[in-house]
Amino acid sequence: MQLTPEEIDKYAVNVIPLTIEIDQKSYVDDVDITRKDFMTMMAQAASLPKTSQPSVGKFLDLFDKLAVDGSQILAIHMTEAISGTVNAARQAGEISRANVTVVDSQFTDRAMAFQVIEAAKLAQQGADMATILAKVKEVREHTRLVMGVVDLTNLVKGGRLSRVSGMISGLLNIKIVLELQDGKLHAVAKGRGEKAIMRYVDKVITEMKTLPPIEAIGISHAAGLAISQRVADKVRQVIANVPILIRETDPIIATHAGPGAFALMFYTK
Repeated sequence: MQLTPEEIDKYAVNVIPLTIEIDQKSYVDDVDITRKDFMTMMAQAASLPKTSQPSVGKFLDLFDKLAVDGSQILAIHMTEAISGTVNAARQAGEISRANVTVVDSQFTDRAMAFQVIEAAKLAQQGADMATILAKVKEVREHTRLVMGVVDLTNLVKGGRLSRVSGMISGLLNIKIVLELQDGKLHAVAKGRGEKAIMRYVDKVITEMKTLPPIEAIGISHAAGLAISQRVADKVRQVIANVPILIRETDPIIATHAGPGAFALMFYTK
């Protein structure tokens, strides 16, 4: 999840990180390995890294610990289409003595964090669970995530694209744009070179100025800082009064999307 350390402290969010295996050695995201180091190690690895969701036991331990004072628990997780994390949390919630509500955010990265932050704000204000869940649903329904993939190699290796698509990408320099809609990734544009991606991104940015007020914007990347900054500059020309958080994405997204990938995420009122 794309929360800054400051946000985690400010909103008292509990995070259980995923585990990454690189050439048969395991690392815990943001504990044993930084996201920048992960990109370097992935590039040098003999095979595609493997990621695994936290165990049911880890969720159960945290749920029981948080429920000691009788608190209700809201667990928000990345889309089931990308990770089994939400299912592990559901299993733990059924076993735990705590009152646990598990939500599939249908997003990932900063787009998921939008929901977490709004939920945490309301929880700190003393809102009840029904009010919080209604806000989370509202944010989810007004969120958009557009991802540019500049190297299809990892998508092919991970079985997300056919080998034929992989061969075409290598020969013709094919790039693709994906959108995460209803929890699933959809290819919405493709073409040769970076310009193919930017044409679609430019279209989305143009649309942004016609939308209701935008509440938050995030741009995440997998060793794609330069293109992310260019996208951010374009967004600022249209939406000048909303800060943009630019950060390296987490290993599970980087593994699937590959080096150079980036995502533009925002939500509106």
